[in-house]
Amino acid sequence: MSSESAASSLSITTTPSDHPASPERLAEILADPGFGLHFTDHMLVAEWTPDAGWHDVRVEAYGPLTLDPAAAVLHYAQEVFEGMKAYRHADGSVHTFRPDQNAERMVRSCRRLALPELPVPDFVEAVDALVRTDERWVPDASEGEKSLYLRPFMFASEAFLGVRPAQHVTFMVIASPAGAYFKGGVKPVSIWLTEEYTRAGRGGMGAAKTGGNYASSLVAQQEAMAHGCDQVVFLDASEGRYVEELGGMNLYFVHRDGRIVTPATGTILEGITRDSIITLAEKSGHPVEERRFSIEEWKDGVASGEITEVFACGTAAVVTPVGELRWEGGSLPSPVAGEGPDASVGAALRQQLVDVQFGRAADEHGWLHRVV
Repeated sequence: MSSESAASSLSITTTPSDHPASPERLAEILADPGFGLHFTDHMLVAEWTPDAGWHDVRVEAYGPLTLDPAAAVLHYAQEVFEGMKAYRHADGSVHTFRPDQNAERMVRSCRRLALPELPVPDFVEAVDALVRTDERWVPDASEGEKSLYLRPFMFASEAFLGVRPAQHVTFMVIASPAGAYFKGGVKPVSIWLTEEYTRAGRGGMGAAKTGGNYASSLVAQQEAMAHGCDQVVFLDASEGRYVEELGGMNLYFVHRDGRIVTPATGTILEGITRDSIITLAEKSGHPVEERRFSIEEWKDGVASGEITEVFACGTAAVVTPVGELRWEGGSLPSPVAGEGPDASVGAALRQQLVDVQFGRAADEHGWLHRVV
């Protein structure tokens, strides 16, 4: 039984915003929301101290924070976050997708960053409270793959310059309507292989969802863009041979016999979309191997035809095909099937997952959590 089924202990107060978006402005935003550009009328805030635990949990008007210049997060980056979505179904109901898994991952991230743990039921209820308050911001089910993106996060808010775990921590949830990631259809991304930068090493923070991991990827992403590529792929820090992940997405390699190989976790993030894709792939007759996967195996496999498809997954894009791989002094065309749900393994799995999320297919695994 999922730990989500336990009752939340949070006492949440709600103070409605006195300046909500007008119906006309909201309709304008939802017509073309983009990603991370517009935010809902409210936000959820909770405080933690060693003596009081989690307290003062409230939904209030979205707005700027007042943060002391000595707040520990600004100096020592003690922070974690999650990314998830709320989906409106054809009957008007609103659901989140596997929120207990996001909650459990945040617990693991908190342990790595020495932050207080927010119990799984409390995390789920906090997200639910904001979604219920701002339900009108969840796009209509008939509008493609639009959804409400949810960003729970936690940071060290104590004003103290000593290097130790913070004694005052703030947890928040904000929400932003999101359009389809790929306008005009899913398109392959070109990948730059960085041989100078690594993302995480053994014992590091690679498996935690913390802002520092993303900050460390930006210079490599700049390198990729300078070489005309959309994304960057990192190799392991120890030997510089084994494929880890893209800047924010997990990779899959489809073989000629139908099996799929994906790099093992440990120094990479345990993605909820990644886990869902593995489950759907195995049910669809594609055995999945989670193991170390070298860059030589990638290059040789594509060259020989042993690898027939490469794709990546993440919360925002769901699944995207991987196109050309480039590196200093060379490149490799990756086999990419045509568009459509039956054109490739990745496309078929993407359609299966999206259909479950939007309520168009049966939820056989109990992944959906009804909020409204």
